[in-house]
Amino acid sequence: MIRARMLATAMLFNGNDLLMMKRSMTRTLNPGMWAAVGGHLEPEELNDPRMACLREIYEETGLAEHEIHDLHLQYILLRLNQNEVRQQFIYTARTARRDILQTDEGVLHWIPLDQVLNRKIPFIFHSLLEHYFTHGPTAHIWVGSAGFDHESRPVVQWTPLLDPMTL
Repeated sequence: MIRARMLATAMLFNGNDLLMMKRSMTRTLNPGMWAAVGGHLEPEELNDPRMACLREIYEETGLAEHEIHDLHLQYILLRLNQNEVRQQFIYTARTARRDILQTDEGVLHWIPLDQVLNRKIPFIFHSLLEHYFTHGPTAHIWVGSAGFDHESRPVVQWTPLLDPMTL
């Protein structure tokens, strides 16, 4: 049986730094690896991943909605992980302040953009960051489908989700 898991994540920027969490070694998913702020959508958030993203930001950093600027959906990632389809909504935003709370989920750090990809990052998030650093913020959303190439290496295929009214 295939299950579905929906997640919302925020890439938060302040100046030339990205807020990243070094995940606690006690976490089930990617212990000890570097990630962005985010988590699972609650049942009442299934139709509003932005609300889930704002909740996760507040829970994990203490940053309130009024301290977050230009929050917009930039990526939707789709992947099959064993018997689970994961759909992840990735938002980007800028923060009004750098002081943040710490939680037991991991330790938060502001990482200079030129040092981000030197961290131990899960493959799909590393691929997303490489894509974002290459293409920058765009007016359209990117859909990333994770899979494997003909040699069984992991790969992410990026497709722009364009507004049909602009075509």
